[in-house]
Amino acid sequence: MNMVPQNTSMETVKEQFLKEFGEFYGYPNSPKNIDDIRATEFKRLDGNVYLDHAGATLYSELQMEAIFKDLTTNVYGNPHSQSSSSLASSNVIEDARVQVLKMCNASPKEYKCIFTSGATAALKLIGEAFPWSSQSTFMYTIENHNSVLGIREYALNKGAAALAIDFGEATESDTCRSTRSSIKVLQHPLQKRSEARVLDDQPTGHTYNLFAFPSECNFSGVRFNLDLIDIIKEDSERVLEGSRHCRGRWMVLLDAAKGCSTDPPDLSKYEADFVVISFYKLFGYPTGLGALIVRNEAAKLLKKTYFSGGTVAASIADMDFVKRREGIEESFEDGTLSFLNIASIRHGFDILNTLSTLAISRHTSSLARYTRNMLLALRHADGEEVCKIYGLDYLKASCSGIGPVVSFNLKRPDGSWIGYREVEKLASLSGIQLRDAFAILVHVPSTLVYLIQISYPTLRLGMFAGMTMTYQTGNQLELLEYLSVICRHLKMPGIRISHVIQIVNIAENEHEDMKFMNFIVSSFVLLPTNSRHLYPLRSSFIQPATEGHRMTTEHQLTSIVVYPIKSCAGFKVDSWPLSSTGLLYDREWLLKSMNGEILTQKKVPEMYYIGTKIDLKSGVLHVESPRCKEKLLIELKSDSFAAVEEINVHDQRYEVLGYDNKIDAWFSNAVGRPCYLLRSSSRSGICLNKSKSMGICRDVNTRLNFVNEAQLLLISEESVSNLNHRLNSITQEGSVGLHMQVDAMRFRPNLVVSGGEPYAEDRWSGIKIGSNRFMSLGGCNRCQMINLNYEGGEVQRSNEPLSTLAAYRRAKGKILFGILLRYENEAGEEPLSSWIQVGQEVYPDQV
Repeated sequence: MNMVPQNTSMETVKEQFLKEFGEFYGYPNSPKNIDDIRATEFKRLDGNVYLDHAGATLYSELQMEAIFKDLTTNVYGNPHSQSSSSLASSNVIEDARVQVLKMCNASPKEYKCIFTSGATAALKLIGEAFPWSSQSTFMYTIENHNSVLGIREYALNKGAAALAIDFGEATESDTCRSTRSSIKVLQHPLQKRSEARVLDDQPTGHTYNLFAFPSECNFSGVRFNLDLIDIIKEDSERVLEGSRHCRGRWMVLLDAAKGCSTDPPDLSKYEADFVVISFYKLFGYPTGLGALIVRNEAAKLLKKTYFSGGTVAASIADMDFVKRREGIEESFEDGTLSFLNIASIRHGFDILNTLSTLAISRHTSSLARYTRNMLLALRHADGEEVCKIYGLDYLKASCSGIGPVVSFNLKRPDGSWIGYREVEKLASLSGIQLRDAFAILVHVPSTLVYLIQISYPTLRLGMFAGMTMTYQTGNQLELLEYLSVICRHLKMPGIRISHVIQIVNIAENEHEDMKFMNFIVSSFVLLPTNSRHLYPLRSSFIQPATEGHRMTTEHQLTSIVVYPIKSCAGFKVDSWPLSSTGLLYDREWLLKSMNGEILTQKKVPEMYYIGTKIDLKSGVLHVESPRCKEKLLIELKSDSFAAVEEINVHDQRYEVLGYDNKIDAWFSNAVGRPCYLLRSSSRSGICLNKSKSMGICRDVNTRLNFVNEAQLLLISEESVSNLNHRLNSITQEGSVGLHMQVDAMRFRPNLVVSGGEPYAEDRWSGIKIGSNRFMSLGGCNRCQMINLNYEGGEVQRSNEPLSTLAAYRRAKGKILFGILLRYENEAGEEPLSSWIQVGQEVYPDQV
């Protein structure tokens, strides 16, 4: 493909794309063209770009209308009966089985379709029922999903061996005339569990082994050559170099949950014993339903232990007697099938069949090729490459190509890697839904080793040190920075996009891939000066203030705000005492859900309406909420704490104190969910990470209350004024007709100052207020929380002001506004001896 220069217009890009891929793009032989499909079946996207179809594809609105009509017209009953409604369900289930087998070109005489609660449940069924023995081997490729790797536990616990493999290219001496012989298996260390319990009833006949591989890698999109099925079954001794652990009869498990969406396996040609599929990967709805396609001969070898109502013909409670059903499906489908979900899948198949699998594959492949080509062509102004794509250099004889998935990292002009959190945050602000690749690597961890060249010891160390915890808790830490402490040359993947089925439309003005590419260029590519006018949102770092602000030479403290309870409303004061944690009592309390989650406004906007105020004279914290009739009074020096525990918040360990059920019930009512109140004790805020190399917490040397980064946050009125000027300029240019205005309180500051030029605080190394000194710890990294608007008593979400800030206040993955401060209290200072007061002069120390 001839690459398009970065300063070429979008119309020219579209024309070139259609010239290159027009034959395969857009379902030309379908009843509806791509424009009609997008306009009538995916109206709910409304300008959003959804690029995570490999994670969960989108259901068609036409599909859902058909499901609704079906379920509201017909009566479906429990299929374990002979009533007319039960027979209707049974008929729908049997029709669905036929459709599943037909998709994979599997003969009903040779294969059966077993419905499960998902692809993972299907894999678990195989692991539980497979005829393992001490002579068996479970062999699998390193690209397998964790759900496949979990089968290893069943094998090892029953005395079998487990063997991870990779594929290489055979040398000339290894190669015969057969094309299959060009595939060479590279074995990793054999795994055995010495304490495994070897069963007494070991099979006396064949030893059965199981080989598992995905039809398509979840991370890179690399598709495996399905000839591997026959190679392992028929020629295992040659490809496994006669390993004594790999003798016996081989059976093959194909994980097609990802690959089936665009390239279903042809089981008439490739006779896999087990094939696992997931329906929400195919057509979005229903979730919680999968299927195991199993060869009849293989099904007979499975030994199922548990039985349930649907899998037995008869059982006696006080005797060791059970008669199992003889049908393959009946003997493995525990309980009552999800018959309404099964009734729904035929409408999904109707959508797929209207388009045809071949057309879907061609359409999505053309989009993926275009995206890869465009990303690889991107260059910064100095000629350095912008993007690293994973999987392209991994294609071997064992692979048949690459699917419609693009996993990549982006580089800054200085060659440093851009973390996935930064890309994900900015994409979300632009209405683009991506998936950070770490979400996949958590489930396919060994991919790190081979596609990204990280060693196994490093991978294990990273996992133990908290990779999974970082991802699952949603912490805004950059995993790239974190793991680089362990491995300096780590290339951590950032983002995955996937094109599936019919939602991408190149003919629209804001076509998904075009908008995605425009986002990448405008946000991350350093362009030559003469091209920058094409992309108003620049990736350059902190820009100077322009017009729209007033300026004085003096600085003054205009507001002091205390927030006693983390993420709840604060209160303004004219003067306030300082303590070793900053403002006295600031963020000394927090709310925690019953499942251990720290509650914040980002997830629980109702916390905004919980008002707080502290009366220092009476020593009482006053709390009120529109949801509660009575105000809550909490004594500051109470000894009646109900519980003591330890918690971790942003890499700080806190000893916390709890309250009685009455107080917890009040807050549960105020936020609309069960929760309890905790207070930081005097020994809290101990930093868990002394390396200072990672973590959201900036101040690792000071005792902290429940703050995110540092003791205090300062905002400048001039900076807010400049931001409002930019917001209003964007509104006028966009002809929206709405006047947007934010005030300093949107950013939840502790201190607000006036005077000087906008963003002068960026250059302050510290400040002096009265006789009190504060050290600057740098800019405050802003998140989506500042986009919440509470006017009119309702929570409104938008992309502003964070989107505008991202255009000119971004540096190294952070969107900065305001500065963080640490109170430099004197050693041995008495409590309440130092105060600050509104109106005091502020004297900055310049960097």
